[in-house]
Amino acid sequence: MTFIHESKLSKKVLIPFLVLALFSMMLVFMNPTSASAAAAIPPLSDSRNPQLPNVIVIATGGTLAGKATDATSFQTYQAGTYLMSDLVNQLPNKDKIANVNTYQFGNKGSGSYSIGDLYDLSLAVDQALEVYDGVVVTSGTDTMEEIAYFLDLTVRSEKPVVVTGAMRPWDVIGTDGPANLYNAIKLAGSGKTKSFGTVLMLNDTIQAAREVTKTNAHRMDTFETPILGALGYIDETNISIYRATARALKAGEADWATPFDLKTITKDKLPAVEIAYAYQDAGGGAINGLVADGVKGIVTAGTGAGGISSKMSAARSNAIKQGVIFVTTTRTGSGTMYPSSSNGIIAGDSLNAQHARIMLLLSLAFSSDFNVIKGWFGTYGTQDVEEAS
Repeated sequence: MTFIHESKLSKKVLIPFLVLALFSMMLVFMNPTSASAAAAIPPLSDSRNPQLPNVIVIATGGTLAGKATDATSFQTYQAGTYLMSDLVNQLPNKDKIANVNTYQFGNKGSGSYSIGDLYDLSLAVDQALEVYDGVVVTSGTDTMEEIAYFLDLTVRSEKPVVVTGAMRPWDVIGTDGPANLYNAIKLAGSGKTKSFGTVLMLNDTIQAAREVTKTNAHRMDTFETPILGALGYIDETNISIYRATARALKAGEADWATPFDLKTITKDKLPAVEIAYAYQDAGGGAINGLVADGVKGIVTAGTGAGGISSKMSAARSNAIKQGVIFVTTTRTGSGTMYPSSSNGIIAGDSLNAQHARIMLLLSLAFSSDFNVIKGWFGTYGTQDVEEAS
C-alpha cells in the first residue's frame, strides 16, 4: 500500500511540472523572440550565386507579415502571422538581385517589443553582418522609426542595414508588402548605403533613420523626413542617392561608430526614459509621476522652440535636483533646439521626441555624467556636417 501511495503522490507532483514544461516549449515555438538571443544566424547557402551579394532578412513581424480577414480588409488583420521564409519564397526574380536568406527573430507588432528585445535585435544584426553583405530588418510601422534609430546608434558594422515594412497586410489587394521587401533586399545588396548607418526603405523612398518619422496612420506614403527630405529613391533597376548622412563622411574612421557598443553592457543597464508632452497650462503631474517611478531621463516635447508651462518647468527643476536628465525637443514636428547654459537640460537638436528618447536612453546606459551625455548629443546625436580638418 505504501508503494501505491507514493506512486500516486509522485504522479500528482510530476504531472503539473510536465504540463508546465510542455506549455513553456509551446510558447517558445509560438513566439520566436523568446529564443532569439540564443538562436544562430543561418550560414550562407552552399548553392549561392558567387556573382550576387548575400543578404539576410531578419524578420520581426508587423503588418508586412499580417494576415487579413479577407482580400479587401486593409485595416482588419492579424499582424505578424506569416513566416518570413514563406514570404521571401513568394518574391519573383529575387535570385536576380541577391542570394537571400531569412532569420525569424520574432513575429508581432512593433509596439510589442521591449527595449531589451531591441538590444537582442541589434546584436543579431551585427552577428549577421559578420557573414552577409547587407541586412534587411522587417518591422511593424508603428514604432519603426524608433527601432531603426536604435539600430542606427548601436550596430557596429558599416555594412548596409535597411529597415522596411508595409502599411497593408501581405494578402490583400494592392498590398505594398512584396514591393517594399523586394526593394529593401535590392538596396541592401547594392551597397549604396554602406556607412550611412541604418536607413528606411518604404514606398520606393530611402530615408535616414535619425530623421524619418511616421506622419499618417493609414497612407502608404506615411514616412517622411521633415525639412531635410529623403536620401533617395528606387525606380525599378535604378537606385538613386541624392544626399548622404553625416556619418557617411566618417566612413572607415574610428568615430563612425557611436560609443554605444551593446556587447560591453547587459540589458539591465538600459534605463527607464520617458516623454512628457507639453500643451496649454500643462500640469507638472506627469513629470512628478515619472520621477516617482524612478526614471533616469525625461524628454520634453515642448511647444514651439521647446517651451513648457510654468508648472512643468517647476516639476522639471525639482526632478533635476534629484539627478534626472532632461532633453528638450519640439512637438511641432521639425525645428532645431540649440544648447543653453541650463544645468540638467540638453538640447535635442532636430531629433523628435521619440528619437531623442532612444538617444538619451542609450546615453544613460553608458554614462551618468551630464557633460559626457551632452557631448554625445552634440556629436553623435546631432550628426552635423563638420568642416574637414
